[in-house]
Amino acid sequence: MNSRIQWDQYFMLQAILLAARSTCTRLSVGAVLVRDKRIIAGGYNGSVAGDVHCIDEGCYIVDGHCVRTIHAEMNAILQCAKFGEATNGAEIYVTDFPCLQCTKMLLQAGITKINYLRNYHNDDYAQKLLKLKEVEVNQVKVSTEDLTNAKFQSYLTDLD
Repeated sequence: MNSRIQWDQYFMLQAILLAARSTCTRLSVGAVLVRDKRIIAGGYNGSVAGDVHCIDEGCYIVDGHCVRTIHAEMNAILQCAKFGEATNGAEIYVTDFPCLQCTKMLLQAGITKINYLRNYHNDDYAQKLLKLKEVEVNQVKVSTEDLTNAKFQSYLTDLD
């Protein structure tokens, strides 16, 4: 019997793939919003549509942060707002633990579970808010076996 990739790894691999579209040179982040095992939106960190990108003109740094970049989590939430998809009760898969501002936004949007791959400057106040709102936080690991179970080998061929 063939082994299937688990749901957490499946959605996290989608977030990793989205991170590959990132246009900020400081950190590539991807996020996938999921409800009832269905992807409702995805996002990656990058510039406002139509603006220049960090990969083309460098980051626009103010107080140590790139202000040109919209975070992946925010882009996913905004995609739901733009296309009329409710976020209440959804969960998010994100490559990096959300910053304080993204954590607050996710809480206000009704996200009930945050799945993340890597720790990234985990803010103490963000963690306090997550406990206060009883939002489940889950670190997802992705292994070589997960990639094998995803059957990527048949797609990763030299097309020459």
